[in-house]
Amino acid sequence: METRQQMKDTLQRRIDALKDELHSLSRDIWVRPELGGEETHAHDRLLRFFSQEDPAWTVHRHYKLPTAFRASWGPGGGGGGPVLNVGFLCEYDALPGIGHACGHNLIAEAGAAAAVGLKAAVQEQTELSVKITVLGTPAEENKGGKIDLMEAGAFADLDLVFMAHPFQQDVSFLPCLALDAVTVKYHGKASHAAAYPWEGVNALDAAVLAYNNVSVLRQQMKPQWRLHGIIKHGGVKPNIIPAYTELEFYLRTPLVKDLCDLKAKAEACFRAAAEATGCQVEITYPSHAYHNILPNATLASLYENNGKALGMQFPEQPNDFSGSTDFGNVSFVVPGIHPFFYICTDALNHTEEYTEAAGAEKAQLYTLRTAKTLAMTAVDVVCCPDLLRQVREDFEVANRKQEK
Repeated sequence: METRQQMKDTLQRRIDALKDELHSLSRDIWVRPELGGEETHAHDRLLRFFSQEDPAWTVHRHYKLPTAFRASWGPGGGGGGPVLNVGFLCEYDALPGIGHACGHNLIAEAGAAAAVGLKAAVQEQTELSVKITVLGTPAEENKGGKIDLMEAGAFADLDLVFMAHPFQQDVSFLPCLALDAVTVKYHGKASHAAAYPWEGVNALDAAVLAYNNVSVLRQQMKPQWRLHGIIKHGGVKPNIIPAYTELEFYLRTPLVKDLCDLKAKAEACFRAAAEATGCQVEITYPSHAYHNILPNATLASLYENNGKALGMQFPEQPNDFSGSTDFGNVSFVVPGIHPFFYICTDALNHTEEYTEAAGAEKAQLYTLRTAKTLAMTAVDVVCCPDLLRQVREDFEVANRKQEK
């Protein structure tokens, strides 16, 4: 226990020593928001941070995706046992129109800070064999970059994975919903809306019917299911019967296996609208489905204990949270944790007020406290084989429950 506490003290000092550099990193990403898949500035800025922090970091630019990266260090310590590869994830994509309204600049900062903090703690311990890997995971908001990285083998050698997300309070675990996105296109026939309306096949009517069908479906949906969307294209001019319309919907369920049921119901709504109007319908799922996050009770408990030691408070978990993340898919293949952290605001994510809060200096205390807590939790696991075994057992149990 004494060694563990010494390591925790060391990592806190290292993170504190780098607080100005870390704030600059976060701020540089915040002032230049980039959409998913376009995060060239954030990619370069993060790699520059690791290269400057210590030349011993091995950095891989454009790692498997154009704006993903990998920075690795170790194995540190030099113990003769198996190498334990501890991963930290950095997100850095923004939202259209409102920038970093989900605080991904702070996710990047927390992941980088936790990694360099753990490195400082591990490199003093000759009996440990630990490798530290940082993955820059782009396009969480729109494409599921972590899933692309998984499919490319980026997570195959990781034993543990850590990240944290800004929120309205500190929470060690939230059961995020599984998510799939569907695009619905209706193809009709254009005609003059006043002179020859009977010659047209109105794709806008199909889109409106589909939207209303979904609204009616919600009356029969399970309480935690979510189905929401927009009409992206509704026509070009009032006196032309629309020959083409397009909608986009998000479907969410507490468990990924339930998405199939909701998708079937939604598709019936879309096809019924086509049948009623005489349009042709095209239904596609253009991006990856996001899984729900698997809980890991051991990691959550360790995180709470370490957080409380640094002054975090963990009020009662919110009764309902309907967000989604591609970290859910990661949690099915690698034991990990995805806590949420307070940044000194009551503003809600995906609002202009949250964008302002994510760039504010007062968020720094809470972001770096979270980074320390992540790194301290990693210290507990790498120093205690029994805890590592419990983490892996929790992971296996959670996976088995999903299969039932």
